[in-house]
This record gives sequence, structure tokens and C-alpha cells, in this order.
Amino acid sequence: MSKQPRGGNTLRPSVHHLLFVAAHLVVVTLIYPLSAWANSDPDWILFKQRFLRPEGRIIDTGKGGISHSEGQGVGMLLAVRYDDRVTFDMLWNWTRNTLQIRQDKLLAWRWSPEKGVDDPNNATDGDLFVAWALLRAHDKWQKREYQESALQILTSVREKLLRFDKRGPILLPGADGFEKIDGFLLNLSYWVFPAFDAFERSAPDPVWEKLRQSGLQLIVEGRFGRWGLPPDWAKLNDRLELAAEFPPRFGYDAVRIPLYLIWAGLDTEERMRAFREFWEYFSGARFTPAWTNLGDDSIDSWDASTGIRAIARLVLAAGNPASIELPALDPNQDYYSAALLLLGKTMQTDRIR
Repeated sequence: MSKQPRGGNTLRPSVHHLLFVAAHLVVVTLIYPLSAWANSDPDWILFKQRFLRPEGRIIDTGKGGISHSEGQGVGMLLAVRYDDRVTFDMLWNWTRNTLQIRQDKLLAWRWSPEKGVDDPNNATDGDLFVAWALLRAHDKWQKREYQESALQILTSVREKLLRFDKRGPILLPGADGFEKIDGFLLNLSYWVFPAFDAFERSAPDPVWEKLRQSGLQLIVEGRFGRWGLPPDWAKLNDRLELAAEFPPRFGYDAVRIPLYLIWAGLDTEERMRAFREFWEYFSGARFTPAWTNLGDDSIDSWDASTGIRAIARLVLAAGNPASIELPALDPNQDYYSAALLLLGKTMQTDRIR
């Protein structure tokens, strides 16, 4: 379930897209006051135009138009933030009916237009995003079914995805394929720290605090390369190592780690220093590299996406990320860049409260 980046696509609005936007406008206008729709955030309108399909799935434009549990969870989180219950229900209904097909309550991680669900394994970050979004939706709209569905997912997370070592609970990236003879394959960006706070409130269990602590410890242990950065993928046995199965990079996945630390209020000077020093080093350059190789300290020759650069700006905000004005979403961004940017803005909203 490696998530390898691809270049952004510039997609011109098609007749299909325009018809969908018009139909969505009619539905929302019927349910909500027209004044509320008129005040909708342009970022959210554009995100839906670019990535939401009428059946309720988010498309990943950087991966050939597939849909995945992470994208559904991100879309659901954003729908709550923008107070768009119609879109939230579209997203959740498609997710529940199409991806929640396993015997447990975890979600099949990948759906393609050609094959439907073509990998029934789960992606843990997607499960956590969806559960978190459901809990936030319950808090906002007081619909009990949202909470009940979230708790079912979290029960399966505890039963299927946790392993234990001297650090405490370890979060598998998926139910199958990540327990190797020589250790566990881990993705440290799957520790979605701000979600653990919501889980503790709705599904009280000491495991969430223990999971928070194990993740923080692993981030400290996972310092590699010139800047001492965590990798996208790691191997855990007696110690944490770079995973031979993946490129030894801080990049596409691991850039989410500092965002989650800031979001959860865990952004101490010591935890943020490596991220800050890396991005500070390139602050005067013509571009910000999308990744650095933690084995030889080489860097990507291409400029990072708008979403990655937004996270870098939040990290460099000297402990006051809510004060940074992030750019507007633009039509040239692919799904992942747009998701990172709008998650950063959602974090800012949460930190201001």
C-alpha cells in the first residue's frame, strides 16, 4: 500500500463536472438556506469540483483516478469543517457501501473504476481518518449513527491492527503483509495524533494514550540522515531502521508527521527541530525539495507541491501556526497536495478554538 507521488494533473472542467456541480448546488439549496451556500468557502467548492464524484467518492488525480479510504476520510473531515452535511453523507454512504466489505469493520483501502475493490486489505490511516470524521460529525450534527459507526471501526482497529513491544502498542499500516520475519513494517505518519484525543473521549481506553506515547518515542528513534528526519517507511525489530522494501526517504508520507504533531499540541521544540532545520535550509533557495534521501542526503530535483510547502510554512511559524496565511486551493493541484493544504487549514481552525 505504498503511496508513491505523481505529478499533478491540470484538468479542465468537463461537461460532466459542470453538471455535477449544478446538481449539487440544487440539492444543497433545497436543504440549506441560500445564504449559507453563498458563503461557502471557495477552497471547498473547488475541492468538490475537482475531486468529488456524484456517487460520493473522492478521486486521487495523482493515481489515475482511483479512490481510497484515506481520500474518503479526508473528504469527510473537510465536509465537517465546512459544515456540509449533504456531502458528508454522500461520502460516508459510498464508503460504507463500497469499502466496508470485510468481515471486520475496517475498510478495503483501494477502489478502481475498472475493477472496483481491487485490494481488500485496509490502510490504517484511512480507517483512522474515517472514524475521526464520524466522531466529529456526531459532535456537530448529533446523529448517533455516526458515533456508533466510528466505534465499530475503532473496535476493529484495536483488535486487528495493534501489536505490542517494549515501547507499548505498535500500529500496523494494514492487517495483512506488514509483519515480516525480521520485524514490523511501519509508517510513522499513520499515528494520527489529533485523532487520538477524539478517540479517548468517545471510546475511552488507555490504549490511545499508550499509542500516542509509542508514536512519539518512535519519531525520536527514527532520526536518519543529515537532518535527523523520520522516514516514510521504517522497519522495527529491536531498533527502528530504514525499511529496505521502500526508498529511504523523508517525503510523501512522513511530511504529515509534523502536521499531526502541531495539530495535537505536541509540537515541542525538540520534536520540531529536525523538520524546522530541514525546511529552513532551503528557505532561501529557488525551490523546496519534495523529499530527501535519508541514506545519502540527496534531495529531489523537483519543487515540492503546494501542500507540502504549506506544511513547511506551518512548521516554520515559530509556534504560532494559526497566524500563517496559507494559499488558496488552485485548479492545478492534484488530490494529495490539495488534501495536505486543506488539512493544514483545518488544523489552524482547530488551534484557534
